[in-house]
Amino acid sequence: MSSNVAETHGLTKRYGSLTALVDCDIEVHRGEIFGLLGPNGSGKTTLIRLLMGFLRPTRGEARILDHDCYRQSVEVHRFVSYLPGDVRLFRQMRGRDVLRFFSDVRNQQNFDRSLALADRLELDLHRRVAFCSTGMRQKLAIAAVLAAEVALLILDEPTANLDPTIRGDVIELVREARRAGRTIMFSSHVLSEVETACDRVVLLRRGRLVHTQVISELRRRHRIFATLTGPMPLVPPELDGSLRIEDDGSGRIMIETPGELAPLLGWLAELPLAEVKIEPIGLQAVYDHYHKGSAHEPRVVAQSDS
Repeated sequence: MSSNVAETHGLTKRYGSLTALVDCDIEVHRGEIFGLLGPNGSGKTTLIRLLMGFLRPTRGEARILDHDCYRQSVEVHRFVSYLPGDVRLFRQMRGRDVLRFFSDVRNQQNFDRSLALADRLELDLHRRVAFCSTGMRQKLAIAAVLAAEVALLILDEPTANLDPTIRGDVIELVREARRAGRTIMFSSHVLSEVETACDRVVLLRRGRLVHTQVISELRRRHRIFATLTGPMPLVPPELDGSLRIEDDGSGRIMIETPGELAPLLGWLAELPLAEVKIEPIGLQAVYDHYHKGSAHEPRVVAQSDS
């Protein structure tokens, strides 16, 4: 059995001269929380819609549990529970009836589970959807989606329109789903949520996948800001080439480590330090590296496949 729940190969989607996604290769491993990160227009939602079989690829393929997402979309939907970024629910139904409807559609007898999730999200299920706030409708959709007993959850901006306390509750529910053996694709603009929840993250920029980040590796990396009172000694041979060092020429330096701090501490103690600050490299720094200043750059224009 493949260790991948979902994968894409050369996945490309074009709209005339505009390429929304180009040559995207991803592998979503069984039992992980896989993050999609990027600004509006980066290709996240296009990728999700291709995985759901809502769009026909221009080139390449997307597969979920070894089923072609477009040609076998009906089968694929049996394995997936999807929360879209623009949730639309039946406005005349009461919340309880919405949960009953989605439970009956899947014929999974998971209605009691959806009620329990709604209770944890502090939902009033007697109110009609038309009279629910945007946040309440979002919570109702989350309860319906997470209740489904499926292999893959695809969550597009699941915490949008929620207050900070409920956002934390949703992240915990996502983790519980992972502990129960399910795989989650998690798209969000909130970097702190992605860093907290996800095992791996891919960054998309203007329709291209530009970076894959393992979060556990990111947590081992640090930046050291120091002011020196004298010249900096030579970097030891065992560290040379593994550090990124910036020196402004006035005694202020920045050292970026690729991993654990321990191998660096002995050399740091030899530096003529006036002051030093050590901080972890968060996902924000990685995101800024690929996206800072790119908000107004043009999207990819279609090119010949030849």
